[in-house]
Amino acid sequence: MPQFQSKQIMMMSIGLCALGAIMAFASSANCFLGLFGGLFAGLGCLGAVIFFKYGYLALPLITERARIVMLTDTGYETPSTQDVIIKKVGEEYYASAFLGIRIFESATERSQEQNIAYNQYFERAISNMRYVVKIAYLLYAEDVGEKRKLIETRKAEAQLRLSREKDKAEPDVLKVDKYEREIAMWDNQLQRLIKGVRPMGVLAYAMTTASGVSKDAAVATLRAQVRELKVTLQNSLNVQVEQLTAEEMKKCFEWEYAFPSGPRELEESTL
Repeated sequence: MPQFQSKQIMMMSIGLCALGAIMAFASSANCFLGLFGGLFAGLGCLGAVIFFKYGYLALPLITERARIVMLTDTGYETPSTQDVIIKKVGEEYYASAFLGIRIFESATERSQEQNIAYNQYFERAISNMRYVVKIAYLLYAEDVGEKRKLIETRKAEAQLRLSREKDKAEPDVLKVDKYEREIAMWDNQLQRLIKGVRPMGVLAYAMTTASGVSKDAAVATLRAQVRELKVTLQNSLNVQVEQLTAEEMKKCFEWEYAFPSGPRELEESTL
């Protein structure tokens, strides 16, 4: 099966949009040509926007329905669900998954007693696991001006989501709590910037692997591990954990071999 990526589909959509625009401009003598040109341009623009902003969601839906399997020259395989990576080693199959960790509170914002308790909860949770888990943190210094604009924008977005949730007839308590913690996180970061503290960017993710005598057995075991790991990390670290798919998962997989060389490259790779 051919290998598709969201950026490639986005470029194809832009090409379709350009083709449609050319057809529309050249349609003075043919109304049908103009109609199809406008249709192509609209679909191309819509596809480009979707795959630019939401490629990590759209690509798994397409590959799953089309049953597209992605293969690499190193023997790794990504199934149509785009949420795991599989490789056969000897007679066994190994399946790996990546989880994004969103941290709402840093160690510097807690007291010494709170940090001690925090570490104890984490060690207790990890000690109960029966499989290997890798947790990686990528740290880099950020531009103060750009960081403040980003924080203010994200805070406003979180406040808007919280307001919409509270306006519902039956607000989701879990969502309200998540949005309130997110707003508090952005507010804390903003206050630190105002005080002159140089911002440090943090990207965190977890990786876990399961094995089996077949692909299905390895993936089934892995999915059970992912569910358990999500609950464990969320409860012990007070963080938000989501399984990564498509391009986000592949970036973490690539970072297992080589991290981005500088802050700008790291920021660009997460857009």
